[in-house]
Amino acid sequence: MRVLGIESSCDETAAAIVEDGRTIISNVVATQIPFHQIYKGVVPEIASRKHAEWILPVVKQALEQANMTMDDVDAVAATNRPGLMGSLLVGLTFGKTLAWAHNKPFIAVNHMLGHMYASHLQYDIPYPYLGLLVSGGHSIICKVNGFDDLEVLGTTVDDSVGEAFDKVSKFYGLGYPGGVIIDNLAKQGDPKAATFPVPKLDGEEHRYDMSFSGLKTAVIHQCDMFWNPGYEHSKENMCAAFQETACKTLVSRLFRAVEDTGLKTVVAGGGVAANSRLRAMLAERKDLNCIFPPLKLCGDNGAMIAGVAYHFLKRGDRSGWDTTACARIPQFKRGLKNFDR
Repeated sequence: MRVLGIESSCDETAAAIVEDGRTIISNVVATQIPFHQIYKGVVPEIASRKHAEWILPVVKQALEQANMTMDDVDAVAATNRPGLMGSLLVGLTFGKTLAWAHNKPFIAVNHMLGHMYASHLQYDIPYPYLGLLVSGGHSIICKVNGFDDLEVLGTTVDDSVGEAFDKVSKFYGLGYPGGVIIDNLAKQGDPKAATFPVPKLDGEEHRYDMSFSGLKTAVIHQCDMFWNPGYEHSKENMCAAFQETACKTLVSRLFRAVEDTGLKTVVAGGGVAANSRLRAMLAERKDLNCIFPPLKLCGDNGAMIAGVAYHFLKRGDRSGWDTTACARIPQFKRGLKNFDR
C-alpha cells in the first residue's frame, strides 16, 4: 500500500510516499528557515503563507521523485495536530481535498505519533519500548506499546528542551534554529566551564518529569554565577555547559524509567533527537539498545506521517471529511494512554 503523507505543522512543507509503512519511495522537505531567521524564531503568519505557496509544488515533486501519479497512490495522509493552527490547516485541507478529488482514503495523523514512528522507517523495532520525544514543543518520556498506543510516564512541567535551546540562542544572538547552532558551538567548547543547576522535581509523582525553565533562566540571566574559575567566558563554553546540563536532565529521567520498567530498548524522536551530545550520552549505556532516526527523519517530514497512516489504514480506520486541525492536544499528560491520531 502506497501512502502519500503531508506534513505542515510548523515551518517545514513536506510530502513523501511510503510503501507498506516502511519503504520510503520519495521524501521532499521544503524548509522555511531563511524566512524566519531574521525574526530569530518561527512567525506563524509567515509560516502558513509559505505553506500555501509551496504545498502544491512540494506534493508534485514527491510524486515526480517516485515516478508516480495520484492513480498509483492508495491513500493520502496529513498532520492535523498539534502545531501552528494556520500551518496545520494548509496541509490538512490540501490533503483532504486531494484525497476527495481522487477518491482515495484519507487519514489524519497526530504529529507526535509520526515522530515516534520515524525510526521504524529505518529499523524493525519490536514493542514495547521506551520512547523519548524531544522537540521544540514537547519533551516526553513514554512507554510505547504500539504505533498509536503511547503511555506518558513523564513530561516537562514548563518549557520543552527544544524551546530552551531556541531561547538561549535568541538571547545571545547566536541565530536560528538554536538547537543546531548550539550543538555546533558546543563541540568547540568545554562543558566543565560552567556548572548550571539541574532542575529537581520532588515527589514520586514527578519521578520522570522534567523542567527546563530554570535552566534557561540561569543561562540567560545568571550565567556568571555558575561559571567555574579558569575558563574563558566564551559562547562556545557557555553552549557546551548548557547543552550538557539539558541533556543530563533528559537522560537522568529516562534512565529512571529504564530502571522502573525494565525495558532495555529506547527509541528517540523529534528535532532534538538530532543533538550529538544526547546521542553520545545514550550510546554510553552499553546495556541499552538506543535507537535514533536518521538525521533527515528527526525533523518534520512527510514520511513519518505516511508510515503511521499505513497502520491505521491496515486496521481499517479512516478519517472523515469533517476532520479538523487542533493546535494543542490534551493527551500529553502523565498517565494518559492511547494518543488519538
